[in-house]
Amino acid sequence: MNLQVILNDDVPNLGRIGDVVRVRAGYARNFLLPRHLAVMADARNLRAFENQKRIALSRREAKKGAALKYKESLEALTLEVKARAGDEGRLFGSVTNIDIERSLRERGFEVDRRKIVLVEPIKQLGDYTVAIRLEPEVEANLKLTISAE
Repeated sequence: MNLQVILNDDVPNLGRIGDVVRVRAGYARNFLLPRHLAVMADARNLRAFENQKRIALSRREAKKGAALKYKESLEALTLEVKARAGDEGRLFGSVTNIDIERSLRERGFEVDRRKIVLVEPIKQLGDYTVAIRLEPEVEANLKLTISAE
């Protein structure tokens, strides 16, 4: 049996704030409703949520605008990370998203490490482009140079 719910928060692979979605009864009852990620979509909640949806849409646009400005400043930056390396340019460890986050923080940029998209850790010296997902629709490409200490 499916239920209709209104999302109070963004839920990955399901929808965004204010979306009315159909989900399984167990998923709604055991996950979405107890965590206050959704409310039941009855007539009263639908009317009340229309106003909240307009407010949420304006907030989302403001966050997206701020993320676009942050994206411009990140893309203008070339970040250099120093690491110990062997003779052939192979690192004695690897550069991970935690190292990139630390280097960004030293430069004055606050980026959560979970937003830095690395398929696998970097293990060679050289120049790389790293994606940083600031918002669901906004992704910055950071220029990264790995050099030997």
